[in-house]
Order: sequence, then C-alpha cells, then structure tokens
Amino acid sequence: MPRVPARAPPPGRTMSVTPLTPAPVFRGRIGRDPRSGHYAVPRRYRLHLSPGHDACLGIAVVHALLGLDEICPVTFLDPVPDCPDGGHSALRPLYEASAHHYRGPAVAPVLSDSWSGRIVSTHARDITRDLARCFPSAAGPQLYPCGAEGETEAVEELCARSADPQALPEVLDVLERRLRAHSHVLGDRLTAADVEVWVALVRHDTPQRAAAHPALWSHVRRLSAHPAFGRHLPGRPA
Repeated sequence: MPRVPARAPPPGRTMSVTPLTPAPVFRGRIGRDPRSGHYAVPRRYRLHLSPGHDACLGIAVVHALLGLDEICPVTFLDPVPDCPDGGHSALRPLYEASAHHYRGPAVAPVLSDSWSGRIVSTHARDITRDLARCFPSAAGPQLYPCGAEGETEAVEELCARSADPQALPEVLDVLERRLRAHSHVLGDRLTAADVEVWVALVRHDTPQRAAAHPALWSHVRRLSAHPAFGRHLPGRPA
C-alpha cells in the first residue's frame, strides 16, 4: 500500500481553528484490547492532522504537552483539503485499506498504524486519552488524573455546547465560576480539561467577553502563551 508521506508543516504554517468536515469514526484503541494487536510501541503509530480542524488542534496540543515527537510522529496535511468532498488525497490509501470499498471523505484526524498500514482511530478523544495513558511523560502534566474522569467528561460536554451561540453565554458563566475558584479548570494543575476549554473558546476571545468573564479569558490567554498551545495558532511561529 502506498505510504502517506511524512511531512512537517512548512515554515510559518500553523494550526488554525476553522472546522472541516467531520471524520468517519474508526475507534480502535492502543493497548486496550490485546486481541486488536494495537500494542503501545514507540514509533509504531503516526498522527495525521489538518490545520483548521478543532479536533486536530486539541490532539496537537496534547501531543506537544506530552513531548511525543519521537514516539508518535505527526504528518501535517495541507490546511485546505484537495478533494471535492472535503477530504485529503494523502489519506485516501489509509481509508481504503481500512474499510472495504470506502467511498466517504478521507479526513483528519487520523491515528494510523505503520505495521498494518491501516487506521487505528479517527476519534479525537480516544486518541488523546490513549496517547496520555500509553506514552506518559515523566516531565509533562498528568492530563487525565485518576478520579477525575467524570469531571473531565462533564467539561468535554460543556465545551461541545459552546458551538451553539445560544448556549455559549451559559458555558462561559460556568467556566468563569470554576476559574474564579481555581487556577485551572479542574483544580490547580493543567489537565486535558484545560485543553478542551482552550480549543473551544480561543476563537471566541473578544474584549467584551474578556471584560464579562475576566478569570476565564485570563486563563485562555495564559494558555495561548504556552508554547504547546500558542505554536498552533495562526501567525505564531511553529
């Protein structure tokens, strides 16, 4: 099977936050089921991320926080899909190898397996959880702390509601109350919940919202100044 070329983003190219067509859901997991054969082996897996997709933005931040450049390389696709259906021709061989007679769009995010030449997962939250669980960083943050699973999922659902303009004010109010009480969304340490909030809200940053929710927007802007976050924003150095 032709291999998807491994490409780094060209100089000056960064992750943006314009949504693309949602990916079909493949939900293999690394290290979850021995029968799947998806063992947690460094350099076996590759991420394929597209600038402009919020799910890709979150994965890129988690990948950077964990320092996984050598363990799980990333291929950055062109920011504008080159297929009429919103897909990427570079991903077509992976989709066709993974689903018989596949005719849908070949879109990101994709976690692929170099051993089989097939897709493991296109489900962003599964991907970030598996990266953090299977390839933890001794020096990096504990993104999914034990005992906080329910709170993390609640924040994920809250952030999903932020896409609805009518629900956004309530979402901002809830997060403002959290961040008035703590330095981070789930307490006093950086977790995946902070990544979720940043990805959902960074594009909504305006002076008016910052004035109405000062603790929340101070947190979002502080995260933007962190290299693992800010380097994926338009206009920031890669």
